[in-house]
Amino acid sequence: MAKKSVATLQTGSKRLTKAIKMVKSPKTGAYTFVEAIMMPEQVNDFLSKK
Repeated sequence: MAKKSVATLQTGSKRLTKAIKMVKSPKTGAYTFVEAIMMPEQVNDFLSKK
């Protein structure tokens, strides 16, 4: 059985979250992945943007 590891991003007293979003390129139609490390409160704003 495979194990899944989850890494928490903590630096000092700050808690950070890594968000990954799949974005379709308007030129080629191919999908790319956009990654960002941010505060947990900002994740919904990041994922709702186009």
